[in-house]
Amino acid sequence: MRICALLELSGGAARARNAYTVMSKAPPRSAGKRASRKTARHAEVIIPDKLYFRIGEVASLCRLPAYVLRFWETEFPQLRPVKSSTGQRMYRKRDVEFVVRIKQLLYENGFTIAGARAHLREETKAERNQSALPFPVTTSVSVAHLRHELKEILHILSARH
Repeated sequence: MRICALLELSGGAARARNAYTVMSKAPPRSAGKRASRKTARHAEVIIPDKLYFRIGEVASLCRLPAYVLRFWETEFPQLRPVKSSTGQRMYRKRDVEFVVRIKQLLYENGFTIAGARAHLREETKAERNQSALPFPVTTSVSVAHLRHELKEILHILSARH
């Protein structure tokens, strides 16, 4: 509204653009405010103990707009919230944890979306790989001993008949 009035008074679009840019500049912030906002943005997200979260709840928990969450659903195949009968997105706790991880990779670690997607794929692959169970090294001796014991049992059972 102020821009229209300036445009009419000044008589030119160039002057109105310059006036708009001057008006739109925010006053400089102190270093203390910047630091507190930065720590607030990087503060740890405390996820309540609930089964399901609506998209607005997840957005406020993670300090993200809802449209970002919807966009991330299209970009990250691991992020698939279930939908209620009314079509509302219902995020599980692991979905919220995944959103927090994506936010950390993109905003704090500086990953691109493609890079974060690849990194998360590698993380989930590493989690799926199972480590071998620690079996004793002397298995050949144990197997030979078991064979001998089983043959003795077989001999005892066959002698009864």
